[in-house]
Amino acid sequence: MDTPIPLLIIGDSPRLYEMLRDLPAAAEFQIFFCNRTAEAFKLIETNSLRFAVFDVGEDVARSRGFLSEILEFEPLLQVVIAGPQAHPEEVMEWIRAGATDYIAAPMDVASFLAALRRLVEKQELRRETFLLEKRLEKKYVFQGIVSKNPYMFEVFSLIESIAKHFTSVLITGETGTGKEMVARAIHTLSEAKNRRFVVCDCASIPENLFESELFGYVRGAFTGADRNKRGLFEEAQEGVIFLDEIGEIPLPVQAKLLRVLENRQFRPLGSNEVRYVNVRIIAATNRNTAEAVRRNAFREDLYHRLNRVEIHLPPLRERTDDVPLLIRFFLEQIGRAFDKVIKGVTRDVQKLFLRYPWPGNVRELENALQSAAMVTKKDFIDLGDLPKNLREAVPVRRRGPFVEGESLATLDDLEKDYITFVLGQTGHNLKRTAEILGVSRTTLYNKLSRYGLKRL
Repeated sequence: MDTPIPLLIIGDSPRLYEMLRDLPAAAEFQIFFCNRTAEAFKLIETNSLRFAVFDVGEDVARSRGFLSEILEFEPLLQVVIAGPQAHPEEVMEWIRAGATDYIAAPMDVASFLAALRRLVEKQELRRETFLLEKRLEKKYVFQGIVSKNPYMFEVFSLIESIAKHFTSVLITGETGTGKEMVARAIHTLSEAKNRRFVVCDCASIPENLFESELFGYVRGAFTGADRNKRGLFEEAQEGVIFLDEIGEIPLPVQAKLLRVLENRQFRPLGSNEVRYVNVRIIAATNRNTAEAVRRNAFREDLYHRLNRVEIHLPPLRERTDDVPLLIRFFLEQIGRAFDKVIKGVTRDVQKLFLRYPWPGNVRELENALQSAAMVTKKDFIDLGDLPKNLREAVPVRRRGPFVEGESLATLDDLEKDYITFVLGQTGHNLKRTAEILGVSRTTLYNKLSRYGLKRL
């Protein structure tokens, strides 16, 4: 026999609990009972309850307040209201408050049990859908980079095309968009994959130390130089050097870097000896390099030498269709790292994440999830678990009509919500909406029809 499904009955009277407790048809449920007290919260947490029946009685205002408290405590709890005969608008008030269903007295036991079974079946279907989506998501991971965005697919294709033949690549994009991950992907797919990948964080090197860090020095080159030291270019011999935030390199050192690119030769600081190096260079910057060239802050010849192949990474706010995938990807990694089961995030968190502009991009999203995973005591991250600056950045209306009593959303729910958002931003300009979504107008029309969205 299958394990009984935990079910909590909440009410001022145990009449419903006693009616169901010994009923053979209810044997599939493990039934708990409590009054509208703190015991309800303890039972929900202790038994990981997902289903409850709330016998509200006649005190509607008090009952609705208690329902809000329960759903605030456990947003994933699905609650069926058992109450007196009510006007349809009153029933909708319960649904808007977060209830899943409303069963009016006099109660037919068979119908009541059927409603509970439908609730369980719906939850099981959602679980199967989630597992199917997770399997499908594997095709959206490229060398550890997660995306289903059409533009990013073009980036993946470009990486594959250039990896075997590149000598220099320039990666541009805001901080946190994944420039180093792209650089590592290029290295992994290149013929130098078994050679070293050396990272140089140009933003962290003092201006007077750039030359010695990149090209090394010989003994006696300056006070304190009591031995020869190899630079990062020699460390990367036959491999790849990644120059992160290359815009920070001083102009005099840029000239020497250009020499390495053009002639594959350099001189260590304090040496007259020319050394040869065979290194592939990947540079990255979060600055507008073309503008820096116009301001004479970056050498034009070096810019054009690096810019033979440019890969631009869009900010996360321009590819919000990746947010659900990234959430699941990071939570799987975080769960393994923390030895903690985090099944997902609540719908309120999902909606906030889709609306938040993510100035720190993918890195900020990952950090937010790590922080929330450390503090949450549940298996789903809710708004209260997020860093304060994030949860206060975008006001989210809780338990509105979009929620429909659920706290989690399928990808279809999120897609519908995002399409609606983009339509609003474009003033229902279908051509522009299709361009932003990265789909054809025919595909957009099909999605509008599928989700019951109007064309204005």
